[in-house]
Amino acid sequence: MAPFSTQPTSLVDFDQKSLLISAISIAFNPTFWNIVARQEYHNKTLTRLFGGRSQTACYGLAATIFSLGLVRDFLYERALRHQPSHPALEGQLPTLAGYALLAAGNILVISSTWALGITGTFLGDYFGILQEKMVTGFPFNVTDAPMYYGSTMSFLGTSLIYGKPAGLLLTFEVLVVYLVALRFENPFTGAIYAKRDRERAAAAGKKVEGKKEL
Repeated sequence: MAPFSTQPTSLVDFDQKSLLISAISIAFNPTFWNIVARQEYHNKTLTRLFGGRSQTACYGLAATIFSLGLVRDFLYERALRHQPSHPALEGQLPTLAGYALLAAGNILVISSTWALGITGTFLGDYFGILQEKMVTGFPFNVTDAPMYYGSTMSFLGTSLIYGKPAGLLLTFEVLVVYLVALRFENPFTGAIYAKRDRERAAAAGKKVEGKKEL
């Protein structure tokens, strides 16, 4: 007979390599797309790679980001399968809450993509593909970053469905990584549009001066 252990079961099994791999994947994705997008903005790296076709290059980056997201989600679920469950996260109520969060998160992500389009969602601004005006309807009237918060809600919902405390830990990492990404992305994107507005204002001023001379 195996000896009875009086030690409490660990909430998170940090010895599982799948946990570390999932954590690395979560941190890697936004780091990757921010570095690549800034390289594109400053050096037109992807546009040159795609023969000068900026929109095609943006679609290529979109496909890459989407694929990396699928890999990240697969690694996350695999990590959860190797982690201990906890009674507080098991049962009907946590499971229902998990499915509700998963549904709400997907609604935010999908509706955001629908509102912005592919290029608006996947960093088209860095390729010079700018929106004519700011999107203010749903889901942007709920949160200014529906893709990120929706994704975080989906991670949290999945952790509740599986009943794994490790999922809560990884969800916290997702939130932190996205908040850090926003600290870099929002000012940079704002500067891109501010530059566009200045250039338009300068061009409009030149047209007015030209008409006066006539």
